[in-house]
Amino acid sequence: MNVQNDDLMHRPLRVKVRMDFRGVGKPGRFLFGGKPSDKAAEDLREQQVAVFRNVPIQGIQVEDIDMSAEVYTVQDEVSSAEVAYAPVVLQLRAETLEDVVKFIARDDFRKIEIIDPPNLTLTRYDVERLLFRVAEEMRVYRSLLERKYNSR
Repeated sequence: MNVQNDDLMHRPLRVKVRMDFRGVGKPGRFLFGGKPSDKAAEDLREQQVAVFRNVPIQGIQVEDIDMSAEVYTVQDEVSSAEVAYAPVVLQLRAETLEDVVKFIARDDFRKIEIIDPPNLTLTRYDVERLLFRVAEEMRVYRSLLERKYNSR
């Protein structure tokens, strides 16, 4: 990836990635143990933020985590159940564009904003590496889904 900038030819990429973590409510047994969907979404968001803060990711530096957005609920079209989403905005510094792919290949991914640099120039080789990385992430995701549904 070549960055068109007079300062540095290869400076890190800075992006904001929004992820919305899905929480599905669980009915309680008898009078206790239930968890509303908004609480489930908040709990999942807290768990994932702890991972982002504490587990290093090769090629990625987490600069800021914004959890200030309110949890919102929607009606699931398939199950007709109420589903809550807890948004998080991560500000990341990435060594390469390929390093960002692992964030946009997630189910939680909603939006990306490239903060810096203002212009990117990709060579044919850069695009080939990027597409290879996308395909690789999709293979990993597919195998995780297969394991999940075959174990039931």
